Amino acid sequence: MRKTLLAVCAAALGGGLVPAQAQTLQMTEPAAAQVEASYGAPSDKIAAVGQPPISRWVYPGFTVYFEYDHVVHAVLTPGGP
Repeated sequence: MRKTLLAVCAAALGGGLVPAQAQTLQMTEPAAAQVEASYGAPSDKIAAVGQPPISRWVYPGFTVYFEYDHVVHAVLTPGGP
């Protein structure tokens, strides 16, 4: 059982997965200002909902999620570049 689990984990980590791409932004100024400076104005800004408040900025090809004034995630839009 343990060998099977290790084999499955190794396969999942090492092969068959789509390579991830990421970019690191050095946050020396407010996150929203840096995102906008790097990628321009978003096509849509969705107001914060929930607790903690999560807002999102929609760009062609990806969406950036904010919690308060921090970027918490960026997700590629299906069919995006």
